[in-house]
Amino acid sequence: MPDVNNKQVSLSSFRGKYVLVDFWASWCEPCREEMPELSALHNEYKARNVVVLGMAIEDVAAVNDFLKETKVSYPLFAADIQGMEIASLLGNNKGVLPYTVIINADGSIVKSFFGRVTKPLLEKSLLLLLQK
Repeated sequence: MPDVNNKQVSLSSFRGKYVLVDFWASWCEPCREEMPELSALHNEYKARNVVVLGMAIEDVAAVNDFLKETKVSYPLFAADIQGMEIASLLGNNKGVLPYTVIINADGSIVKSFFGRVTKPLLEKSLLLLLQK
């Protein structure tokens, strides 16, 4: 997927890390509401091999317009409509946003969440992984 600088990045480049992928859109109110908590989680856990990635169901221009008004500390990608296909492959059989997936360091899906998430909810799943 292209990042906000239109550079292509593969999800496989994060193999070996615990990856939290959040599918979102700037027009989605619950998506915007959870972003400060996702930023805090990313900042707090990055030293523990955890990375948060935001996968926008929009193009690069829309994501960059959004970033002019909103500060986000984790990497964002512009997946456009292909993002919903990826979300579906990762278990989003309801086609809803936001949709969040936690991927283990070996690349397997550990947990998924439909709708708005909170930092404590995500930490509960992450801490179980980090203790193993």
